[in-house]
Amino acid sequence: MKLINVAAGVLNQIPLAWEHNQQNIINAIDEARNQGVSLLCLPELCISGYGCEDAFFSQNTIDQSIASLLEIVNHTQDIIVSVGLPIRHSNRTFNVACLIANKRILGFVAKQYLANNGIHYEHRWFQPWVLNLRDEIKVGEFSYPLGDLVFEVSGIRIGFEICEDAWIAGRPGRSLYERGVDIILNPSASHFSFFKSQVRERFVIDASRSFGVSYVYTNMLGNESGRAIFDGDAMVASNGELLVSGARLSYEDFVIVPAVIDVEVTRLTQAQNRVNLSLLMPNLRVPGTFDFPEIGPVMQKAELEPWERGGALKEEEFARAVALGLFDYLRKSRSQGYVLSLSGGADSSSIAALVFLMVKMAAENIGLDGIKKKLSYINAIQACQSPEEMVGKLLTVIYQGTENSSPDTLHSAQSLAESIGATFYNININGLVETYTKLIEDQIGRQLKWETDDLTLQNIQARVRAPGVWMLANLNNALLLSTSNRSEAAVGYATMDGDTAGSISPITGIDKHFLRGWLRWLETEGLNVINTPTPDERITIAGLHAVNNLQPTAELRPLDRNQTDEDDLMPYEVLNAIELIGIRDKQPPVEVLKAMEVRFKGVYDREKLLLWVERFFRLWSRNQWKRERYAPSFHLDDHNLDPRGWMRFPILSGGFEKEIQQMKDYASGWDGNRRKGKIGF
Repeated sequence: MKLINVAAGVLNQIPLAWEHNQQNIINAIDEARNQGVSLLCLPELCISGYGCEDAFFSQNTIDQSIASLLEIVNHTQDIIVSVGLPIRHSNRTFNVACLIANKRILGFVAKQYLANNGIHYEHRWFQPWVLNLRDEIKVGEFSYPLGDLVFEVSGIRIGFEICEDAWIAGRPGRSLYERGVDIILNPSASHFSFFKSQVRERFVIDASRSFGVSYVYTNMLGNESGRAIFDGDAMVASNGELLVSGARLSYEDFVIVPAVIDVEVTRLTQAQNRVNLSLLMPNLRVPGTFDFPEIGPVMQKAELEPWERGGALKEEEFARAVALGLFDYLRKSRSQGYVLSLSGGADSSSIAALVFLMVKMAAENIGLDGIKKKLSYINAIQACQSPEEMVGKLLTVIYQGTENSSPDTLHSAQSLAESIGATFYNININGLVETYTKLIEDQIGRQLKWETDDLTLQNIQARVRAPGVWMLANLNNALLLSTSNRSEAAVGYATMDGDTAGSISPITGIDKHFLRGWLRWLETEGLNVINTPTPDERITIAGLHAVNNLQPTAELRPLDRNQTDEDDLMPYEVLNAIELIGIRDKQPPVEVLKAMEVRFKGVYDREKLLLWVERFFRLWSRNQWKRERYAPSFHLDDHNLDPRGWMRFPILSGGFEKEIQQMKDYASGWDGNRRKGKIGF
């Protein structure tokens, strides 16, 4: 046996925070060394941070990255470490992994396939490297190999796939296999989305089996730069077996996930495979020396965390990802807390619950003392003795009622605030609404009425709520949380500078239909508690009972009009299904209608579906300007509508006029030349 202790190292970094990132890397290296690790893989671009955006064009970013690299090299005694950074060569910028062995740089491997879809924009900043190409680059006083390399360190061959390299069909791992590598390292910055960890696990295990190697995968952790959340996924597989898998969505600064691999076992697998010798790659090996210590065999079996084994993975992932995103957003912006206009409805209630879970799960993971240390600049929490007490210092909510507000929503808001420990205020803004209304009526010379001025009278109520809650945010030096969800963003069902007001919009990446189900789940079932002596203990919020028994409503019309969101728009399950086919899958209205006829057969008739599809597309194209102005939101899945990170659409467009008419012709049986028989269900 030839046993080596390897590890994936997860880091919570900040773009362009040079001292923080450098020290976090050094701390992770020290901890790995203390655990007897010989080979440590750290994430992609961990020195600079992944989300530097156009700062990657700056020579200062390159210079600061190299300066940090040279300092990190001094802390690699008795360990081999891979770190990621941007490098400039021949007036091009490359995303590289640098391999360091025992305080000596061995070389730089450049990423070959750049992520350029969805929230990723790597082609804007980086040049892809070419297979089989090798060059040299001067860093500091010496020159080092750069490009498509295999490192041979005391007889152990090490190669790289950098993040996106592993996600494409012709992945570089194939050529590494043909060059006989023993270990493939994959330093990644792979953003969180629902169920994505399962996909990563498959390609890690499959690569280790197909290529006959040990495969070390690591990822970034936390809300790095504002929108993307990284789950800190880390794993080691060998010969098709997952040896270890790290905890995801941790509140730690770094996590080390070690495993013992047997190089002779993977070499035997490769020896038993047949390789076309004509495909063997040229000699691009970089030599190095390292004294691998003798270690004994260990029993290893990767296990999912308890919360990942249940039947509510999406609900658990949503709660944990957004809560971690909020925690990092708070500390990295150095704000004193959050402020929220709590209406008692599903949207604002879900956000209040997520802030509570932020504190609750951080306390579970790193303890109250760990929270106080990470938020050491917030003096108000330093004496807190419980998560609920800490929530009272970090979350301020305010209910702002008018004559159109019901006692039910006030009760819902107040009972939730009391349940989670939030600081609660209650004011009536009806006088402000009347003042603004009277000012305009005096100028236009007539009275505003619901029969003629419905939208105007609704919107003024939502907008009047913004100044007061902004005032609280300013008083507290806190961040204001915007309450719009993705379903509302799709059709512009929001009042600009009203419910869209805020510094961050935590739920704009998730649909209303899911949110309502998630709130019921959080009240009755809840999150799995990991560190507890009590089996099956769960985190639930009893104060959600009232909101879970309310019909979603904006409460902007008089109460006797019985306003509901779904009457104003359409059933949320229909809205989400239309958005899925029309926006994510880019299908025209007629194809969307056909899909809806199948999806809702026997539930809704064609006339209603036709009305709702037309309404969706008209509202979608009319309200792109609103989506352009939303506060930053978290990316959670491929349905994201954020025009700055996923779904771009022109502010001014033809409004699908021709496509909507084609849909109507289809529904009526008209093909443009003759009338056909109507197509029924």
